Amino acid sequence: MKEDKLKVEKIKNGTVIDHISAGKGLDVYKILKGIEKQSIIIAINVPSTRMKRKDILKIENKQLGTDEFNHVALISPSATVVSIKNYKVIRKHKIDLPDKIKGILKCKNPVCISNYETYIVPEFSVISKDPIVLKCAYCEHEFKM
Repeated sequence: MKEDKLKVEKIKNGTVIDHISAGKGLDVYKILKGIEKQSIIIAINVPSTRMKRKDILKIENKQLGTDEFNHVALISPSATVVSIKNYKVIRKHKIDLPDKIKGILKCKNPVCISNYETYIVPEFSVISKDPIVLKCAYCEHEFKM
């Protein structure tokens, strides 16, 4: 057995979010809903051959929804989401930032209509994925994540 391998308990059913940018694991944890009572393993700043350093989340009994995928993509576009069932990988997804983001963020322009009209759902076009640059659909304000 290699001595330099990370030793983290397997989960029976749930989700592993791997290849999170180092230092962003807690940010990813904070945006996930319905995990308060689940068993969660968070590994911060661990060695990675692909990234030098990374964070990992293992969440028992949780599958990510579309909005959560998009949220994770905004925080760490390099992340990989792995679905686990009976200790086996059933699906592996490379996170990909969609062309449009809706209902997740608020516009950074304080006078944007989407910030004070409750019937308007904030919506953004992704102008660039590296670095992430978004453009508001209502006021056309552009900003970096």
